[in-house]
Amino acid sequence: MGKTMKLVEVYRAIGEAEALIIKSLLESNDIPCLLKSHAAPSVHVFTVDGMGEVKVMVSESKAEEARSLIGEQDSV
Repeated sequence: MGKTMKLVEVYRAIGEAEALIIKSLLESNDIPCLLKSHAAPSVHVFTVDGMGEVKVMVSESKAEEARSLIGEQDSV
């Protein structure tokens, strides 16, 4: 069987829309990612006790590159 890929959190979005923007940025730079949330998509319009937060997860080997890309966007 194949190797297990360890995923790490590189960004915590306030909601699904922000998470999708980050996902698009990463995937356009050949960094596959996964969105992880405690709530069903589109249920929470705002964050209440972290329930509307969406974690952006990437493979551990791509984490530094992903954080760098996200940091560049935050400074624009």
